Amino acid sequence: MIAEILATGDEIRSGALVDSNSAFIAQSLEGVGVEVMRHSCVGDDPGRMVEIFKEISGRADIAVVTGGLGPTGDDLTAVAVAKASGVELKIDSRALESVENFFRARNRPVSESNKKQALLPDGADCLENPIGTAPGFSFKIGRCLFFFLPGVPFEMRRMMAESVIPRIVCLPGAAKSVRLVRTISTFGLTESATGDSLVGFEDQFPGITIGFRASFPIIQVKLYGAGQDKEELLGRLETGADWVCQKLGHRVISTQGESLEKVVGDLLRMRKATLAVAESCTGGLISNLLTDVAGSSDYFVFSAVTYSNQAKMNVLHVAGEILESHGAVSEQTAREMARGVRHLSAATYAISTTGIAGPTGATTDKPVGTVCIGLATAESTRTRRYHFTYGNRRMNKLIFAAAALDLLRRTLLGLKPEKIK
Repeated sequence: MIAEILATGDEIRSGALVDSNSAFIAQSLEGVGVEVMRHSCVGDDPGRMVEIFKEISGRADIAVVTGGLGPTGDDLTAVAVAKASGVELKIDSRALESVENFFRARNRPVSESNKKQALLPDGADCLENPIGTAPGFSFKIGRCLFFFLPGVPFEMRRMMAESVIPRIVCLPGAAKSVRLVRTISTFGLTESATGDSLVGFEDQFPGITIGFRASFPIIQVKLYGAGQDKEELLGRLETGADWVCQKLGHRVISTQGESLEKVVGDLLRMRKATLAVAESCTGGLISNLLTDVAGSSDYFVFSAVTYSNQAKMNVLHVAGEILESHGAVSEQTAREMARGVRHLSAATYAISTTGIAGPTGATTDKPVGTVCIGLATAESTRTRRYHFTYGNRRMNKLIFAAAALDLLRRTLLGLKPEKIK
C-alpha cells in the first residue's frame, strides 16, 4: 500500500513555516507498514490544488493532506476537493455538530465563517476534531483514499492517532508487516565522525538501515527495520543498538532518543539531587532547556544569569581580584560562579558557563568559541575549558549549553570527561 503526504498553504510553500506535520505523518504511516512514496507541498491556489489532488489520486492508495480547513478566505481545501472530484459542497451534519460543540463547550457563539468549516464535498466522511474548530474528512478520488486534516500540529496529531491510523489498518490490502525505528541520541562527535565510527553496520545487520539526524549539537542515530514479527524485529533492533553503543561508548546519551536535558533530569531525580545554574555566555539557555522538561521542578531549583562582571560579583560573590587578574572568561571565574550559585541555592549540584559566543569579544588567547564550565558539588569544584570553532553565535551557545549538561551527566554517572569534536 503506497501513501503520499501533501502539505497545503502559502506559508508552508514559501518557507515562512517549517512543515513538521509531514514528518510526523510519515512516521505514523511507516509505523503501521504503509510505505510513504512522496512528500509534496502546494500553496493556497485552488487550481493547483485540484491538479495535485488528481495527480496523487492516480498513483497512490492513501494520501494524508494537511491545512486549508479553517474559517478564513484562504482555507480552500474542501473547495478544491469538490472541483477535483466533480461534486458539490454541502453542509455535513456531523461536521456542523462538531463545530457547534466546540464553541458551546467554551460558551462562545458560532460565527458564519466557522459554520463554513462544515461545508464538505458530497459523500465525504467527517473526521471529528475534538480539540479544534476545523473537522477533517476522508474522501476517495480515483483509486486513492484521501484524509484531510487541519494544519495545526496538535490537532493533526490527535486526529491522526484517533481517526486516520485506525481506519488505515482496517483497509483491505493493508500491510501486515511492521516498520519500527530505534533512535539513539549521542553527543560529542560530529555527524561525519559518528558515521565513520559506525561503518559496517549494515553488513553486520542486514535488513536494518542506519541513518543520521543532526539536531545541533546532538546527533541521532536512527535504525530502521521492517518485518512480519514485531517481537523478532524489536530483538534485531536491540542487538543493532547494542552494537552502536559499543562503538560510540559514553558518547551515547540515550538509547531511546531522549534529549540530553531529559537524561540529566532523570539522573538527578533518581539520586534525589537538585541543581542550580549560573550562566553568562549562554544567557539562560541551559535553564530554558532544563525547564522545558515536564517535572523539572523535582530537581531544578535556581538560575542566575549573571552577564556582567558586576552581577557576578554582587550575586555570586565572585571576587573582583579574580575577574581583574584572570578575566570573566576563565576557569577561575567559572569555578567561583559554580560555587557561588550552589551556596546561594543550597543545591546538590551547580553548573556555570562563561565564554565568548561571538562574533565579537575575542582576544588572542580567548578566541570566539571559548567557554569555561564549572561544576560544584559538596566535595569539590571542577572546571573545564573548551574551544569550539563554530563562527555562529547561536551554534556556540547551543554547544556551550550541551557541554555543560554533558559534564554534569558524566559526573552523575561517574564517567571521565571526553574531548568534544
